[in-house]
Amino acid sequence: MKTVMKDIDMNIKLTPRKKLFVEAAAEMFGNGSTITKDNARVAAEKAKVPFPTWFRKSCNVGYNQFKLPELDIPAFMDTPATKGYVPGMQVANPPAANEPEMVMNLIASNLDKQNLIPAPFEGFVPWGNYANLKKIIKSGMFYPVFITGLSGNGKTLMVEQLHAELNKELIRLNVTIETDEDDLLGGFRLVNGETKFVPGPVIEAMERGCTLLLDECDLGSNKLLALQPVLEGKGVFLKKVNKWITAKPGFNVMATANTKGKGSEDGRFIGTNILNEAFLERFAITIEQPYPTAAIEKKIVMGSMKKYGEVDEEFATNLVTWAEVIRKTFYDGGVDEIISTRRLDHIVKAFTIFKDKMTAIEMCVARFDDDTKESFMDLYTKVDAGVMVSEDEVSEEKKELENAF
Repeated sequence: MKTVMKDIDMNIKLTPRKKLFVEAAAEMFGNGSTITKDNARVAAEKAKVPFPTWFRKSCNVGYNQFKLPELDIPAFMDTPATKGYVPGMQVANPPAANEPEMVMNLIASNLDKQNLIPAPFEGFVPWGNYANLKKIIKSGMFYPVFITGLSGNGKTLMVEQLHAELNKELIRLNVTIETDEDDLLGGFRLVNGETKFVPGPVIEAMERGCTLLLDECDLGSNKLLALQPVLEGKGVFLKKVNKWITAKPGFNVMATANTKGKGSEDGRFIGTNILNEAFLERFAITIEQPYPTAAIEKKIVMGSMKKYGEVDEEFATNLVTWAEVIRKTFYDGGVDEIISTRRLDHIVKAFTIFKDKMTAIEMCVARFDDDTKESFMDLYTKVDAGVMVSEDEVSEEKKELENAF
């Protein structure tokens, strides 16, 4: 669609504040050029003046198009943004031949010298969907994956350790309800006293050809829709610097979430949101991550014990048995809380510090309500004593506690 440019009166009296803004905009985008509202906002920040409402009203020449008053100052004709520029050109950007240089002056280098390969986790045990995710990364194909599962079952750790094994870079972004387009794609920041566009984690991952991990993705809002073209394997347009970004080979996107993007019906994961169906549809596959089997989890717990330097195989066996019974009871609706694999790791670490099993367990289940804490402690005492505890007995204990109040 062709943009119709309106004629405007450019005989605008420039007060000192207005002149500061126009000079900053001319230096960044070209003397007398046509810029956007976002361009004007950046120029105002650079000039350290309020957003120029006068400019939006007096210099509008079309939809989101604003003509800068021309400055009769030769110095501006030698700046990177205006070199070779003919005053009066009706363009939204500086000339194409000079655009790369201008853009490079605007964009700040961010993570170029950092090593983004995750550190290996001593004692990590590959399990579940690890092998399948490994095949996806090794294929080199762009194939977005959505990983869902209850808290503390190793979703994020699995992705990190997979990349550690493959010696491949990973950028992890923790998503929240506040995450917006600037957090994802980048925005203007002050860098060494200059206003620069700092690329966001999405752009960094694309330009490095590494994997982007959207952690806790279901805490995000519809602002994640800014990633639609990225999730389609296409490039993305950075409108703030008028630059098109395409991903290098090897780039991929993985997301972890406690829900499937449909919200938390039972209220367990407060803050999770219903994600847009169009956003979810762009993930090629969804992987459901369960808690590990007892045999695998014992290996995980033993690995943690070796890492922290306090190995007790009987304690490891009891912890896994205890957690397994609680989980089965949780799935049947007998208890409201669960012991995650992460919490078992917390207990092992506490045992290493305090040298007492019951103290370690008690401190690590203290976040639960008193009734749940007491029932979990009683259950472990029975497991530790070698008493066979059925799921019905655990449920009955919980019911008795509930009936007492």
